[in-house]
Amino acid sequence: MKRAAGQCWDALHSRRQSADDATTTVMAAASNLLALDFEVFGTVQGVFFRKYTQRKAKELGVRGWCKNTEQGTVIGQLEGTGGAVLAMKDWLQRVGSPSSRITKAEFKNEREIPDYTFKGFTIKH
Repeated sequence: MKRAAGQCWDALHSRRQSADDATTTVMAAASNLLALDFEVFGTVQGVFFRKYTQRKAKELGVRGWCKNTEQGTVIGQLEGTGGAVLAMKDWLQRVGSPSSRITKAEFKNEREIPDYTFKGFTIKH
């Protein structure tokens, strides 16, 4: 009986350690820094889209920049943890500023980076 209890404890401890290892792996992946380029299409100029983008990026802890293009879109770059970048991508695709009308958002050149290259999130002119 004592041996069976010991084996049961070992199995439980092993399972708990595996769960802890998986949690650590997920947390490490979430803290990896990602960078990407974006372009947002639709009614995104003259509707404070850049200002709201900057506000949302600061709220999420995302760094980078955005600016208007001559084609009527907004382009920019994002840097942040995986979760923050994912949330920002979702916001750029679906939410935007209150008066904006987003028809599509494109994301390119997504990559892991070893460290931030921007100090904050700026609006370029």
